[in-house]
Amino acid sequence: MKAILALEDGTVFEGRGFGAEGESWGEAVFNTSMTGYQEVLTDPSYSGQIVIMTYPLIGNYGINRYDYEAKNSFLRGFIVRENCEHPSNWMARYRISDFMAREGVIGIAKVDTRALARHLRKYGTMRAVISTKNRNIRDLIEKARNCPGFSDQELVPEVATTETYIIPGEGPRVVLVDFGSKKNIKRRFQERQCEIVVVPPYSKADYIMGLNPAGVFLSDGPGDPKNVPYAVETARQLIGKIPIGGICLGHQVIALSLGAKTYKMKFGHRGANHPVKDLKNGRVYITSHNHGFAVDEESLKELNVTVTHRSLNDGTVEGFKHNSLPVFSVQYHPEASPG
Repeated sequence: MKAILALEDGTVFEGRGFGAEGESWGEAVFNTSMTGYQEVLTDPSYSGQIVIMTYPLIGNYGINRYDYEAKNSFLRGFIVRENCEHPSNWMARYRISDFMAREGVIGIAKVDTRALARHLRKYGTMRAVISTKNRNIRDLIEKARNCPGFSDQELVPEVATTETYIIPGEGPRVVLVDFGSKKNIKRRFQERQCEIVVVPPYSKADYIMGLNPAGVFLSDGPGDPKNVPYAVETARQLIGKIPIGGICLGHQVIALSLGAKTYKMKFGHRGANHPVKDLKNGRVYITSHNHGFAVDEESLKELNVTVTHRSLNDGTVEGFKHNSLPVFSVQYHPEASPG
């Protein structure tokens, strides 16, 4: 089954389709993880995106019942050099192609993913269309040019919880504001015996405070942080009343609530091998990343905050804390798990 990826700048890659059939559009991005494709496929933060895996062999250990970051996949497409149709692992339940077909994710194999990743590094992430049905390249390029931009989509409501629910625990109560949280964030809180109250992204500050938490945590999630102004306002009202932390999109929401700015990166950080330096002790961590936006460091200089972590790849802000209030956040994923 022939498949085509058409980018908005007119670049086209052809390959062999696997997974679901059809046509889809999204922002083309690349991930440099060598393992963890199941976590990538099920990370809600990839909603609205077509993901290119730079590691050449994907699917060799199949799909298992444990490594899900969400119940479903929200990817718009998945591009690999080679997908393995005969996985070998004692935990494997089925092939990656079977999982993608079930989830409606269109895939393309036999693509020069190194050339594609280099193209996106040079020119930046861009809109794209992936199709196993349409062979008209000119038509696909035109569709890519006319589909909505990534920042023009409100993606959080597509992946976040719509109802409050509780994960029992004997320790402190933590309210997790869900923008599309990875399961591993919840697992890490559970390991610390926390009672987790997961609330929808549009929850008001009064409602959250009424739950009597020991702290509030803002999760990761997809899209432009400027598209969740309701969450920014909630964070603004909570700061100074209760300890508050955040990861990824939650980090950006906290920054905006304090008066900082965010910006879209050229090609973002996506992978499990990004070096981040803790500026307090000089220690360097190899970390998991999935973000296309960052906090503008210049906009932090007028605020009562200190940058705590920095990317060693490009120098971008990877964490900060408030100097007098219990407010802290990081851009990378300290809970680990690729995605």
